Amino acid sequence: MSLKNLNAENKIHKFFELKLKDKKLNSIFKKFEDKLSLSDNFAVAVSGGPDSLALSFLSKLYSVKNGIKVNFYIVDHKLRVNSSKEADYVNSLLKKIFVRAKILKWHGKKPIKNIQAVARNNRYKLLLKECKKKDIRNILVGHHQDDVLENFMIRLVRGSGLRGLVSLDEQKLDINFNIFRPLINFDKQDLIYISKKIFNEYVNDPSNYDENFKRVKIRNIIKKLEKEGLDKNKFLLTINNLKRSNHAIKRYVNSNIQNNCFFSKKRNIFIISLDFFKAPDEIIFRSLSECLKKIGGNYYYVRGKKLSQIIERILRNNNFKGTLGGCVIKKLNQTVIISKESRYFLQ
Repeated sequence: MSLKNLNAENKIHKFFELKLKDKKLNSIFKKFEDKLSLSDNFAVAVSGGPDSLALSFLSKLYSVKNGIKVNFYIVDHKLRVNSSKEADYVNSLLKKIFVRAKILKWHGKKPIKNIQAVARNNRYKLLLKECKKKDIRNILVGHHQDDVLENFMIRLVRGSGLRGLVSLDEQKLDINFNIFRPLINFDKQDLIYISKKIFNEYVNDPSNYDENFKRVKIRNIIKKLEKEGLDKNKFLLTINNLKRSNHAIKRYVNSNIQNNCFFSKKRNIFIISLDFFKAPDEIIFRSLSECLKKIGGNYYYVRGKKLSQIIERILRNNNFKGTLGGCVIKKLNQTVIISKESRYFLQ
């Protein structure tokens, strides 16, 4: 290592040692370190809000302490006029902790409805594409306690099932990528403390105050409920209890797939026996959605209503052919085959 690089490394170490003299920062980092046990290179998604900036500081410190390479990515959605300036500004903030992030730009037609959902989908697509190039399997995102409660309430309003209600897990492990949410049990006020202490400021996204978005409406409802005596900790305890039930169901889903499906990696297809459809309704529903997600290569599961309709048609007809989630589903007598949908496929 050159003398110049050695001096730069020493400067970084001294910077973080000085910051950890703050007892509260030290305590938060220890909690973060206990939750995260990575030994491979990883990536961090940064938006510029207090949660993602806090995650950036904690992640950089973790990488320095453990000698692990970390890449930081900012997504410029180009949904607002000043979005590119904002992305550059966030990058300048990160330089305070010796981070030079890469800005990923979302090009193409912008949505006029479901804006936040479409933006989130494209954000993940850009992140996963970039991580694939760099051979990075682990991605950290900044969801925290408030997000867990908001997500639960949004899914409750939508009429989601158990899996949807508890969909924000600490880890989302996949064959190709692992999504980690190490701040999931952190209070937002602690994250704001880090952002102010380290960066002196953070980005306030104007969409966070726009009640045209369902998430903002739900957030404001939660604030009102807290004023009326809602105990957030008890609510979170209820969600954790539901998560335990969800994990139990996952075991039966995995068993159903393992015992009644054959996956051809070479052809990227599932061949499913009809015993697959003899399980309880929830197990069938989840098992099939897992198969469609794998073959379709999607980050999210298909919509529940459409999936239920497909299951009904499979059970009702000896011969069936349909599409869902980028997949072709065919039933021929005693077998169901799921394959990747071709753009030339016509139902």
